[in-house]
Amino acid sequence: MAERRTTVNAAAEPDFLQFNDLACEAVGGKVIFATDEWFAPAANLLKREPPQFIASAFTEFGKWMDGWETRRKRIPGHDWCIVQLGVPGLIYGFDVDTSFFTGNHSPYVSIQAGCLDKPPTCSLEGDRTGMTTSESQLAAVAKLDSEAWPELVCMSQLEPGYSDSCHNYSKVNCNHRVTRLRLNMHPDGGIARLRVYGIGLRDWSSISADQDIDLVTLTNGGVCLSYSDAHFGHPRNMIGLGRAVNMADGWETARRLDRPKYLKVDQQGILQVPGWEWAVFRLGHPGVIRSIEVDTNHFKGNFPDSCRMEACFLTSEEEAQCTETGWTSGKWQVLLPPQKLRPHHRHLYSETELTLSLPVSHVRLVISPDGGVSRLRLWGQPTPVTAAPANQQRPASKL
Repeated sequence: MAERRTTVNAAAEPDFLQFNDLACEAVGGKVIFATDEWFAPAANLLKREPPQFIASAFTEFGKWMDGWETRRKRIPGHDWCIVQLGVPGLIYGFDVDTSFFTGNHSPYVSIQAGCLDKPPTCSLEGDRTGMTTSESQLAAVAKLDSEAWPELVCMSQLEPGYSDSCHNYSKVNCNHRVTRLRLNMHPDGGIARLRVYGIGLRDWSSISADQDIDLVTLTNGGVCLSYSDAHFGHPRNMIGLGRAVNMADGWETARRLDRPKYLKVDQQGILQVPGWEWAVFRLGHPGVIRSIEVDTNHFKGNFPDSCRMEACFLTSEEEAQCTETGWTSGKWQVLLPPQKLRPHHRHLYSETELTLSLPVSHVRLVISPDGGVSRLRLWGQPTPVTAAPANQQRPASKL
């Protein structure tokens, strides 16, 4: 029987888990160097899916593990790898996940960060199980000078990969852009996943004033700040790249228990229900939204009946106040009136259907009564912060 998640456990999770995983393979993250990959390749660290364990699975090199596992080291030094972020940006926290590594996890870990915009001088291809680094790979990675990169996570002890101890969280204070990471295992062992939670940073000066751009996608710095429910899938998935690969790659809530016993609709065919679910996003840059896409791809029997969109312009102080109050208050204005939704369908709303033409910095997607949405796109034009009214000036975010 599945264990019910308690409020205590949810409250104990760090705030940075709301942010995007900048290293995930789904957004282009790659392991470009690893000292040793004898039992399991380092590329597994960046898989989108949670780790799994197959008791009967073995390779010619030993036990198959869904993570990165090196051989038992018998020479000086320690094992390490270089991760190229799929989305360069600001990092707020890490989850070094040791799931299923219960007698073979790495005892200690440290993480360093670098910002290099030039193409990587090294790469790893194919199945690397059973392999170690070559002299040419060592020479190529030496050009990165990674041992001198600033340390984001100092030498820290890792807990073994049991269900109640596998997530080793580290909150960091990093105020500079990061493109690559050096993950150090001390001295060797296994790690299942590396999650790098942060916010993407892009050069907005390269965007022309009349160019429409997706203001909420994670590659442009969009981020989920809060939500009402994420029982089956986190709302941050909606601002991921491309179309969703399946339902797990979208936002899906539990079924609301306050639904009427007999359902009724209004003249537009929209269900009349007392409750709804919502998710709040901060745009990567303030702007005027010109069109909206709400994609229910894969949600065929569990799509929302309807949705609406609200928006506002908040300073960092106002955002902090909303966070403290659980987003129960705010300066929300209707951006898109209630719209009937269809299953497994891309819903496109043009400028003529939107009711707000002012610059905004935050949006709230409201679905009724519950269900799943795979992607949200907000196409618009970024506006200079100085162009907003004085009471809507937006200082640099404190998050």
